[in-house]
Formats: sequence, structure tokens, C-alpha cells
Amino acid sequence: MVQSAGVIVARTTGGSEGLGFVEMGSDQEVQAAISALDGQNQGGRALKVNEAKPRTTRSSGGRSACGGSGGRRC
Repeated sequence: MVQSAGVIVARTTGGSEGLGFVEMGSDQEVQAAISALDGQNQGGRALKVNEAKPRTTRSSGGRSACGGSGGRRC
């Protein structure tokens, strides 16, 4: 079950960056979503669906890509 979803928006244009995050309720749901959607055609483009990995910390104090409640995301 989807717990939350969001689309990344470009700061300069306000338009979609073509990237989004979906938080699922369990590991099994994450894997099912990846299996069902990865490579599927959407609007003439193949979807790339995978599990988000935390960003590595940059020396400038970068933040984690998967911050927040600590749920699973794909």
C-alpha cells in the first residue's frame, strides 16, 4: 500500500524533474512495485523503478535522500 508519494520539482521552472518517490508499507510491497513497474512504458518512455538509497554525506553537509520517517521507498 502506498503511504506517500511525491514528484521532484525544478526550482527554476516549477516543472517536474521526471523523478519521484513513493513510500510503501513493507519490503514485500516495495519489491512487488519494482517488479510490476520497472521498464514499463509511460508516455513513450520506459520507467526506471528502484529502491532509493541514502545519499553519501558530502563535505558541505549534504542531507540524506531518504530522510524523514525512515520508511521504505522505491
